[in-house]
Amino acid sequence: MTRVHAFSADDALSDLDATGLVEAYRAGTVSMPEVIDAAIARTEQVDPALGAVAHRAYDRARAEALDPRPGWFAGVPTFVKDNVDVEGMPTQHGADAFRAQPAKTDGDFARMYLATGLVPLGKTQLSEFGFSGAADHVRLGPVRSPWHTDHYAGASSAGSAALVAAGAVPIAHANDGGGSIRIPAAVNGLVGLKPTRGRLAQDRMMREMPVRIVSDGVLTRSVRDTAAFYREAEKVWRNPLLAPIGDITRPGRARLRIAVVTQGIGRDSSPEVRELTLRTAALLEGLGHHVEEIDNPVPASFPDHFVRFWSLLAYVIAKRGRKDYGDTFDPSKLDNLTLGLARHAGRNLHKQPFSIAVLRASRRVAAQHRQAYDVTLTPTLATETPRVGHLRPDQDYDEIMTRLMDWVAFTPLQNATGEPAISLPLATTAAGLPHGMMLGAGAGREARLLGLAYELEEAVGWPRIHDSADAAKAVS
Repeated sequence: MTRVHAFSADDALSDLDATGLVEAYRAGTVSMPEVIDAAIARTEQVDPALGAVAHRAYDRARAEALDPRPGWFAGVPTFVKDNVDVEGMPTQHGADAFRAQPAKTDGDFARMYLATGLVPLGKTQLSEFGFSGAADHVRLGPVRSPWHTDHYAGASSAGSAALVAAGAVPIAHANDGGGSIRIPAAVNGLVGLKPTRGRLAQDRMMREMPVRIVSDGVLTRSVRDTAAFYREAEKVWRNPLLAPIGDITRPGRARLRIAVVTQGIGRDSSPEVRELTLRTAALLEGLGHHVEEIDNPVPASFPDHFVRFWSLLAYVIAKRGRKDYGDTFDPSKLDNLTLGLARHAGRNLHKQPFSIAVLRASRRVAAQHRQAYDVTLTPTLATETPRVGHLRPDQDYDEIMTRLMDWVAFTPLQNATGEPAISLPLATTAAGLPHGMMLGAGAGREARLLGLAYELEEAVGWPRIHDSADAAKAVS
C-alpha cells in the first residue's frame, strides 16, 4: 500500500486541524506567513503523486498572509474547488473543451467562503464538470487517494479531499450534486457534511437549476472544524428560511431513533460494506440510541429519474457551451461521460418534466420517513473504493454508468430531497482503506448530525493516515 502524506514535516502546520491552527495563532506560537509557506511546501511535496491541484495562487496567498482579511479562520490555508469563481483565478471545471480566463470577481459562494478569513492557495482538480464519481481526466490522469495511490480519491471534489487527507491544508471547499462532499470524505477518512438545500450562499448557476441538487460545503479532518465552518459562515450569510445551526461544540444529549439501511437504491451494497454498516449500527446502539434495520424506502426507479436530470445538465453544457464558456468552447473535446449523458438527455427530453416532478416529490417521501426516524444510517458507498482506471472517462459511456451506479448507490437521495447528510470515517475495509458511514437527517437538522458526529468521534476516534495504530480504533 502506497500512502502519501506530509504530516512528517517539521513545520508550523504540524498535525493541527483548522481550529487548532486558529488557537496557535492566538497563542502566538506560529505566524501566518510561516503557516502559508508550510502549506505551499506540503502541497508541492504531495501533489506529484496525487494530481490534486488545478491552479496555483501561491503569490496571492503569501501576500494575504502579510495582510490577512478579517474572520475567525484568518490565515488558515485552504483550496477552492475549480468549479466556482474566485477573482483572479480561472474556472476550468476540470474540462479541456475551452480555455478559461481569470474570473473578474468572486462568485457568491467564494465571497462568503473567503469572508471567514480562509486563505486560498489555489484551486483543486475535479472530474469534467463534476459529472463522474472519480476525478479522472483523459489528459491529466486521475486524482489519487493519499491512503493508497492505486485508488481514486473519489468524486468531483477529489482534489480538495486528497490535499486535506494528505495534510497539505486542514480544510478545503467541496460541493455535492450527487455525493461529491460525502464520497471523497468517505474514501479519504474525512468529515464531509452536505448541508440542507439553501444553507450556504451559492453561485447563480447552481441557484437556477430546476431542482437545486448541488450544495457547497467543506472537507475537514475533525468534526469541530466542520462545525466551526458552518458557525462562521452563518455570520457572513444566513438563509432566513432556515433556523441557524449555531455553535455546536459537543455531543448531543438526545437518544435518537435511527433507521439502518444497507440496500442501495436499486443496488445492493457488498457483503463487506453491509457488515461494516451493521457494526456501526451496533456502535450506535451501544451508545444508547434506538436502532432498527429497515428496507430502503426509496423506489427502485429513483436512480433513473436522477440520472435523467443529471444528464440534462450535460446536455445544456454541450448545447450552450460557446455562450457560457466563450468562443474557445469545442464540444468534441468533452469526455465520453459528458457526451454520453448529453445524448441520454437528448433522447429523453420528453420525459424530463416527469423526472423533475419525481425528484421534487422525493421531499414528501423523506418527510414521511422522518416521522418515524430521526436519523438514517447507510454506508456512504456501496462497495470499496475502485482502483484507478475503473472509471476512466475515455471508455464506453454505458460501461462507465454501470460502474458508477454500482458504487454510488446511496448519496444522490439527499441531493433530491435537499436534506443534510454527513459522511464520517467510521469504517476501514479489509484492504486498509477508509470507508465512510453516512448519517442523514431531516431538513435543517445539521445540528443534530454534528452532535451525533461528535459523539461518535469521541467514542472511536478517526483513523489517521500518519498513525496506522489509530486505525484499529475505527469500526473495522
